[in-house]
Amino acid sequence: MSEWDNWIGRSIIQRDWLTPALLNRFRATLDSNETGDIAPQAIHWILCTPNAATAELGCDGHPLRNDRPNSFMPPITLPRRMWASSKVEFLSPIRIGAEIERISTIASIIEKHGSTGRLVFVDIAHKTSAAGEISVKEMQTLVYREATTASAAPCPATKEPDFKKWDFHRSLTPNEALLFRFSAITFNSHRIHYDAPYAMVEEGYRGLVVHGPLMASLLLNLSERKFGCNQVKTFDFRAQSPAFAGETLHLVGRRDGDAITLAALGGDARICLLGEGEL
Repeated sequence: MSEWDNWIGRSIIQRDWLTPALLNRFRATLDSNETGDIAPQAIHWILCTPNAATAELGCDGHPLRNDRPNSFMPPITLPRRMWASSKVEFLSPIRIGAEIERISTIASIIEKHGSTGRLVFVDIAHKTSAAGEISVKEMQTLVYREATTASAAPCPATKEPDFKKWDFHRSLTPNEALLFRFSAITFNSHRIHYDAPYAMVEEGYRGLVVHGPLMASLLLNLSERKFGCNQVKTFDFRAQSPAFAGETLHLVGRRDGDAITLAALGGDARICLLGEGEL
């Protein structure tokens, strides 16, 4: 019997509603030119956000994890947490004014040992409904890791990707303002996204870390610019390497029939986040 068995199946219900102001702030964050009452895909990541009180945050900025009866997340003691991957199914668009309900359920907790030490993977199944209709289903995987003592790697040499392998692309340089805006709109207080000394000294990164769901949102926005709003049916992505503020990020995509591949590439052409979807 695993120490986490009692947490499997634990659920939480959150409610929200999509206001015009929230939608406009999301579009502004991504530099989207879209207008209208129908929200772009990825909007669900800024709805039903965490609401822990400031006094309940840990030293990393995440809500403290404990074993109280009303707690949702398991009290995993490993200090480093990241959003490793998601499998998303888009069922119907979300419109301005829609009442939102999200049911989140702990689907599995698996402990492994890798080259960096102990790892704990937590799968969370989310169902997001808008106006009483399920709009988005998502299986999100979080990974908890041990603290690092390694020094931050230096910025690698610039290497432009081979854009001939991709049908369309967009390049940008995420800056501190973009990371701050995304942290604010998602109520994400993890310090690796806004506190450079913490990110570098405590967690061993070479700078502020670009959020995984921000890269995923930018890739869905790339698809929106190419194919139109709400055209993606499924989108599965996995974080492979961190991206950092102040460094070039190449958003690339290609289409093969109804299948699309989207990726966020670092300034040295390494894959930071890779996703596959269906139109």
